Amino acid sequence: MTPPELDRMSALFLDLDGTLLEIAATPELVVVPPGLPALLGKLHHLLEGALAVVTGRPLVVVDSLLVPFSASIGGEHGASLRYEDGTLEEMPAGPAMPEAWRASLAAAAERWPGVLIEPKSHGCAIHYRLAPEHGNEVWRLVRTLVADDHPWFRLIPAREAVEIGPRAVSKGHAVERLMASAPFAGRRPIFIGDDFTDEAGMSAARAFGGQGLRVAEFFGGDPAVVRAWLKREADRLEGRLVPGRAQVGISP
Repeated sequence: MTPPELDRMSALFLDLDGTLLEIAATPELVVVPPGLPALLGKLHHLLEGALAVVTGRPLVVVDSLLVPFSASIGGEHGASLRYEDGTLEEMPAGPAMPEAWRASLAAAAERWPGVLIEPKSHGCAIHYRLAPEHGNEVWRLVRTLVADDHPWFRLIPAREAVEIGPRAVSKGHAVERLMASAPFAGRRPIFIGDDFTDEAGMSAARAFGGQGLRVAEFFGGDPAVVRAWLKREADRLEGRLVPGRAQVGISP
């Protein structure tokens, strides 16, 4: 499949890990290519601000990874939003994740070397990439904590991880909220993501007349190819794309 060309009426919604950045052994070990923040800044300018990062990461972590780039963000799968004008919006207050759940997860992680707990404002993620042999045990535990019909929380599958998060929000929620405000309103959204949590964002983009692009299908499963496409489209929008220039392998 071939990704579309951007134009001045496009709006970009980009997942982070697995889409803009290669997946790392732990969340702290991701590597941000040196040219990526500047590339995102250029696209943000060319699209008049209609570019957002929509991720499971907290807002403060996204800012620290992409500094000095700063723009709209949907953090923690839409539980936290930052708009283009800097306005912050948190999901409506609901029950906090029970401390007993956190204690159970922490105790289990001590028994399972390599299983990591990533705390978040509205929940937490449990990573077993370094200990895949404990994956089934992780899932058995979280299913005992969070029932399928739990009114407030849900289990969110990820790559060799599972997250406990608020049931009321999703990346689709983030797209819908951002599309209701400037500079996104009235544009054609393109959402790019790589895993289960991104499907809601893709569906929302399609509902607004745009597209949802899976990294595996449109970019060969490679974030470097996503970055190459973003660079090509930035050049195209800027009017500097050289006809016939080979783009594969370009990585900012």
